[in-house]
Amino acid sequence: MPRYRLLIEYDGAPYVGWQRQTNGRAVQQAIEEAVAAFCGEPASVNGAGRTDTGVHALGQVAHIHLVREWPADTVRDAINAHLRPEPVAILRAEQVHNDFDARFSAVKRYYRYVIVNRRAPLALDAGRAWQVMKPLDAAAMHEAGQALVGHHDFTTFRSTECQSASPVKTLDRLAVARDGERIVVDCSARSFLHNQVRSMVGSLKLVGEGKWAAADLKAALEARDRTACGPVAPPDGLYLVKVDYPD
Repeated sequence: MPRYRLLIEYDGAPYVGWQRQTNGRAVQQAIEEAVAAFCGEPASVNGAGRTDTGVHALGQVAHIHLVREWPADTVRDAINAHLRPEPVAILRAEQVHNDFDARFSAVKRYYRYVIVNRRAPLALDAGRAWQVMKPLDAAAMHEAGQALVGHHDFTTFRSTECQSASPVKTLDRLAVARDGERIVVDCSARSFLHNQVRSMVGSLKLVGEGKWAAADLKAALEARDRTACGPVAPPDGLYLVKVDYPD
């Protein structure tokens, strides 16, 4: 059976997350239904990242098996035709070797969190960014965030529902930058814990507001205690941006 890699964009607001759930509609379910409608057979869509309820994607990657070989552009266009009007789009499809696995072949994942720092309501970014009205010091957030970069026990920034075998992860990069009213937090690592990025961003917000110093963020990390974490940022501003694979 031919295997295809899909590059996917979606608005996560209407969904319970990427993975199929019993409590609502998932992005995975929407794509599997579209694939089945296209090829006439049930299909399993396996994603690189299990984004949570309300989290968006600019570059989610998944793989599927189809019952027969199709031109890659046909696969992309046919799935998109059956996805309408879901806020999900297949940006690219390509045939790959059968040993490619969207999740386990990945070597790095990139997440971006978007904050809009203003008092006026969000007209265009509602549901796609976290509005913070109190002025934030993005430079202080960036400086403090460097304490999180590296190989650490991230228990403090891990959901109590996280199913990862270990809280130890290597955060390759965390950068905070302001562009006008927008503050963007970019993170990259081979893999992340459940709610890790949103937990880190929520704590960085306290630094930006002046409620925490850089030393407080470092102390929270070293506490290895979930109760030491700041507020968890809402899902609205989180995006899975890109997934890297070996050449």
